[in-house]
Amino acid sequence: MADWTFLTNHARVLLCVARDPGIRLRDVSERVGITERAAQRIVAELAEAGYLERHKDGRRNYYEIHDDLPLRHPMEQHHQIRELLGTLTKD
Repeated sequence: MADWTFLTNHARVLLCVARDPGIRLRDVSERVGITERAAQRIVAELAEAGYLERHKDGRRNYYEIHDDLPLRHPMEQHHQIRELLGTLTKD
């Protein structure tokens, strides 16, 4: 298999959260193939940019995605996150 892929780790983390808003970062890291620390950093970056919001319920985090925001690259800014998630979470 090639060393490159079409999606970034940020997109993969967002997809994991979209599929399971209560997912543990340990599980995110295993699914994406990154360290738990990298998953924490990506979630923090997504939250800082407004794409995710974290909610605590006891010891558990739950995530809310703000899918009405645009994609970040100038070539895709006319598309919203919900379009990407809608395409890639259809099963």
